[in-house]
Amino acid sequence: MLKTRKIRSRFGLAVALAILTLTLTACSISTTSSDTEGSTSEAGVFLSTDNGSTWRPMVSVPTVSGRAQSIGNINVNTMVMDPQDSRAVYLASFDRGLYYTYNVTNGWNFVAGLPTATVNAVAVDPKNKCIIYAAVANRVYRSADCSRTWSQVYFDNNQEVNVNAIAIDHYNTRNIYLGTSRGEIIKSIDSGGAWRTIQRLDEGLARLIISPVDSRQVFLATAKNKIFSFISNTNTNPAVSEDLDRNFMVENWTDMNQVLKDFGLGANFRELIITKDGVIFLASDKLFLRSPDGGISWENIKLIQPDKDATIGAVAVDPQNINNIYYVTNTSFFRSSDGGATWSTKSLPTKRAGRELLVDFKDPNVLYLGTVRLKD
Repeated sequence: MLKTRKIRSRFGLAVALAILTLTLTACSISTTSSDTEGSTSEAGVFLSTDNGSTWRPMVSVPTVSGRAQSIGNINVNTMVMDPQDSRAVYLASFDRGLYYTYNVTNGWNFVAGLPTATVNAVAVDPKNKCIIYAAVANRVYRSADCSRTWSQVYFDNNQEVNVNAIAIDHYNTRNIYLGTSRGEIIKSIDSGGAWRTIQRLDEGLARLIISPVDSRQVFLATAKNKIFSFISNTNTNPAVSEDLDRNFMVENWTDMNQVLKDFGLGANFRELIITKDGVIFLASDKLFLRSPDGGISWENIKLIQPDKDATIGAVAVDPQNINNIYYVTNTSFFRSSDGGATWSTKSLPTKRAGRELLVDFKDPNVLYLGTVRLKD
C-alpha cells in the first residue's frame, strides 16, 4: 500500500505541476502555429504498443484552457525511463528544455524550473523516483520533489564545457558520476553536494554506465567510440568517512580499445548498453557490436545495409530478452528477434530522422521513438 500511495501522489503532483507551469510560465511553451498538433509526419515522439509494427504520435501537452498544444516539432536529444516506473519517461530536447510524462497517453509536461535550452543528460535516482538530475551546458541541476523545484549542484567555470553524461550508483545512490566534454570523470559521494575529478581523458565523454551486475564497475564511452571501464568505491559515506581519498579511488582501469580498433568503428558514437547479464552493446553511426563477456571479445552484428552506407541514429535492446534488438536510421526502423541474424524493416512513421529508442522494461512490446528534423 505504501508504494501505491507514493505512485498516486506523484501522479497528483504531475497534474498540479502542469497547471502551475501553464499558469505561471506559459511563456515557456510556444503557442505559435509551429507548436500545434501539425502534421503527423513531422511529430517528434512516437509510441508503439506492438513491438514497432505500428506507431502513433505522442506529442500533446495538457493546458488549463483545454486548447490542444503540442511538442510535435521538438527535436529529441535523449529520452530516459525511470528505473522504478516504466511509464515515467523524461524527454531531453535540443534548445527547448526538459519534458516528462507519467503516462504518455495523457501527454507531456514542461519542466519550468530548468533553462529552456538543450538538455544533455538526465538521470533518475534508482531508489527515489522524485530525485532527478539534469545536465544543461556546463551545469547540473537536482530536483528532490519530482521536478517541481530545482537547485544547481555543479557548475564548470568554462562555459565552453558541457556535462554530457550522468550516472547514479544503484547500490549507494549518494554516489553520482559526471562526464564532461573536456574529458573529466567527476564523482560526488553526497548526492551532488561536493565533487572531485577522479579521471581525465584526452577527449570528451559521451556516456557513463553503472554496471547492473556490480555497481562498483563503471563503463564509459567517449564521443569518438573509445571504451573504458574501472572499479570505483561504492561503500562511501561522507558523514563518517575518515579516509576521504579512499572514496574517490579508481582501480582496475581497463582499456578495451585494442580489440575494438580492428572493427573500424569510426568517430561518431551512438550508444553503449550494459545488460543485467553483463552483455555489452556498442553502436556507432556505422556499426553495431556486441560483447558477450564484458568487453574481452566483440562481434559485429550484421546490419541490412553495408557498413559504409549505414546511418544508425539509435539502438535499443529488450531488457527481458537480449535477442530482441532494434535500430533506426534517418528513414527506417529495424527489428530482430534472433540477436541480429535476421531483420525485419519498415519505413519510419515520419519524415524526420530517428534519434532515440526506448524499450519498456515491464512490457517490451511498448517502444518509444524520438526524432529530430533533418537538415535541408
